[in-house]
Amino acid sequence: MKEEANKAVKATPIQVAKAVFWAFFGVRKNSDHAADVELLTLKQVVIGGVIGAALFVGSLLMLVKFMTS
Repeated sequence: MKEEANKAVKATPIQVAKAVFWAFFGVRKNSDHAADVELLTLKQVVIGGVIGAALFVGSLLMLVKFMTS
């Protein structure tokens, strides 16, 4: 039973997306940040950040294309 208690609980993809969004936005509650530190792994943060940045750049490119056409 102690092995189950020692297993690290990973964040869900929704939690990762919310953490990345708020990191891009630049505003975060200290309590939410502390919870993210416990749940998120470096791999999740890097992958979420790359996906978030790609979505952001893609949406900007689509907006510019729409506005200029």
